[in-house]
Amino acid sequence: MHMPVPGSREDRAAGVLLGTACGDALGVPYEFSVRLSESQVPRMLGGGLGDYAPGEYSDDTQMAVCIAEAVREHGDPLSPRALRQTADNFLRWVEEGATDIGAQTRRVLRGSGHAQGRPEVAEVMTAFSAREFASGVRCAGNGSLMRTAPLALAHLDDPELLARSALAYSALTHGDPLAGEACVLWCEGIRRAVVHGDTEGVRAGLELLPADRRGQWGTWLDEAEAGPPHSFPNNGFVVTALQAAWSAVTRNPEGFTPALHAAVRAGNDTDTVAAITGALLGARWGASAIPAEYLDAVHGWPGHRTGSLVELALSLVSGEKTGR
Repeated sequence: MHMPVPGSREDRAAGVLLGTACGDALGVPYEFSVRLSESQVPRMLGGGLGDYAPGEYSDDTQMAVCIAEAVREHGDPLSPRALRQTADNFLRWVEEGATDIGAQTRRVLRGSGHAQGRPEVAEVMTAFSAREFASGVRCAGNGSLMRTAPLALAHLDDPELLARSALAYSALTHGDPLAGEACVLWCEGIRRAVVHGDTEGVRAGLELLPADRRGQWGTWLDEAEAGPPHSFPNNGFVVTALQAAWSAVTRNPEGFTPALHAAVRAGNDTDTVAAITGALLGARWGASAIPAEYLDAVHGWPGHRTGSLVELALSLVSGEKTGR
């Protein structure tokens, strides 16, 4: 397995998918269980809400891989082919590898499954999602925020295009604008972390939102910085999921592991909060900062381990395509 030079931009890019997967697998055993105390150290124990092996990641990373593989295949995330492939990958994942699936995502994928394999599958999925929101269904879960990190790797030099991609990929299953806005902020945080090695991008991402939305999100970020991750307990909601993750990152600035442990200690939807947190931490600190015991253990559908996750991440940065 080839690993990038520690501290390099490639190291940080590799850390995005690895951080997602390791956070996910670390949070799996504690999902919707008794919240860990500050003295308890999270472990990759497996189990949780499914028959997970130690180090096995769940739907958070599985869906991120669906996006990453489609973008690797077709290039520009905003191309109709990449969106179509992503939608098809989601539907294939439901059939082959979904070990868990959120309620909102499940409804949309079931409602658009008839379009699988058809050129308009992404449009059908997005339209179904939009109708759900328009009809009053609660559509602001954390299920799109958990999976959109790979988009940052494909747009490292263009924050505006990244914001457009984040909105489009969120809208496949989550029609509420809140979900898309959260994806914009977090993806910009990841992009900047890879490029500059800091976490300033989440707040900088406010400028990518509509002017009338910046103040509210700024307040939510202020709240996150002021309280510990567990003070945002309803973290199945996209806003509080982002707040819990941002709290873990900003209140534990000393490295990858302390902040990731803090994310797991948030409780409730631990695998998702830790996956979201891990993506930004991996982008900030790099794959080289992730504990070897995590890299040795992490794995999941459709057969990825550390080496192939690194290769997948770097293929998005390099623009390498397997087909056009």
